[in-house]
Amino acid sequence: MKKIILTALFAAAAASASAASYKIDPFHTNARFAIDHFATSTNVGGFFGLNGNMTFDKAKRQGAIDLSIPVNSLQSSSPQFTEHLLSADLFNAAQYPTMRFVSTKFNYNGKKLVSVDGQLTLLGKTHPVKLKADKFNCYNSPMAKAEVCGGDFSATIDRSKWGMDYLISAGMTKNVKLNIQVEAVKQ
Repeated sequence: MKKIILTALFAAAAASASAASYKIDPFHTNARFAIDHFATSTNVGGFFGLNGNMTFDKAKRQGAIDLSIPVNSLQSSSPQFTEHLLSADLFNAAQYPTMRFVSTKFNYNGKKLVSVDGQLTLLGKTHPVKLKADKFNCYNSPMAKAEVCGGDFSATIDRSKWGMDYLISAGMTKNVKLNIQVEAVKQ
C-alpha cells in the first residue's frame, strides 16, 4: 500500500513539474458581468487588477489557474451605481473584499481547450462554475519577452447560490452573465 501511495505522489509531482508556471498579467486580465434589468436594459460592471497564477502543459493538455478578483476594483456606469454594487445589498466589499476562482480541470476536445471547471468563491460561499473557453491561445509576446497564454471565458451563473438575492423577489433575474479575460506570462 505504501508503495502505491509513494508511486502516486511521485507521478503527481512529476506531472506538475513538467507544467510551465505563469503569472497573471493584471493589465490584460479582467472579470465583467452583465445582468438583465427587469427585461428593459442590461446592467454591466467589471473588476480590474486581477492577480494570480496559472500552470499549463500544452502537450499533456493540462492546466490550473488560481485567480484573485479584488472587489473594490469594481467599475460601472457611474460612481453612485458602483457604490451601490459595493454595498451589503450586492457584493458587500467591506466584508468580502476578494472573490476567487480556482480551477479543478481544463477540458479539451482534441487539442482545443473548450472549458475550465472550477470553484468560484463570492460572498464567502464557494460553488462550482464551468467557464466556456470562447478562445484560448499562447504566443511569444514581443512586449513581455516571454510566452503569454490566455483567452476569453464565459459562463452564466445563478447569483442566488452565493446569497446575492437583491431584488429577486421583485422580479429581477437571478442569472448573471460572466466574461473573464485572462492573460498570463510564463515565468
